[in-house]
Amino acid sequence: MTDGGWTGPVLVTGTDTGVGKTVVTAAIAAAAQAAGLRVAVIKPGQTGTATGEPGDADSVTRLAAPLTARTLASYPDPLAPLAAARVAELEPLELYAAVDAVREEADKHDLVLVEGAGGLLVPMGLRPSGEPWTVADLAVSLGAPAVVVARAGLGTLNHTALTLEALERRAVPAGVVIGAWPAAPELVHWTNLTDLVPNLLGALPDGAGGMDPGVFRRSAPGWLTPALHGVLDDWRTWAEDIS
Repeated sequence: MTDGGWTGPVLVTGTDTGVGKTVVTAAIAAAAQAAGLRVAVIKPGQTGTATGEPGDADSVTRLAAPLTARTLASYPDPLAPLAAARVAELEPLELYAAVDAVREEADKHDLVLVEGAGGLLVPMGLRPSGEPWTVADLAVSLGAPAVVVARAGLGTLNHTALTLEALERRAVPAGVVIGAWPAAPELVHWTNLTDLVPNLLGALPDGAGGMDPGVFRRSAPGWLTPALHGVLDDWRTWAEDIS
């Protein structure tokens, strides 16, 4: 069962690190499951595991409880995945191993969310040729659209435009989700929203990742448009409701 939203593999990337990719991934998973879809979440490269804190797949599982959650490669240092593999003298993730893993889950699920690391062009691993690959390369190899998670505040327009332009050059369809909309938005947030609306697929409230999981799952569809299996269909009404 689908509701007309994106299905199959979908990449979740960001304009930078720390923009809310994991919580957005969880929100999309929760909304899709509420719409009746079977959802898998894949984290190709998890870094910073030496801290002992839960990984991104664990966080998504706590918030959204997708049918499947997998991490393909883990590295101890909080670096880009390829650099983390090199520093730890561990095998880097090979591009087509990641492609095969995503396709394997796509055969068993309606939606497979693939959460990247950092921004779109962060080196994730190596190709068989020995050249680095990025989340953008993974999207091209899978023929998958991308969700770009962006900040709400100052600086986001340039970073978001650069990311969308890089995806457009690779013929990857993309939309934007604001990772953390502030409880007390200022002028810069409203003007950014106006500029982002043509590409906007959703906006999560700041602090969504700290919600009770039950509340998070019930709320997630209201943060996302129908393309991401949500019910948000009028940004003017949304803005009036929260202002």
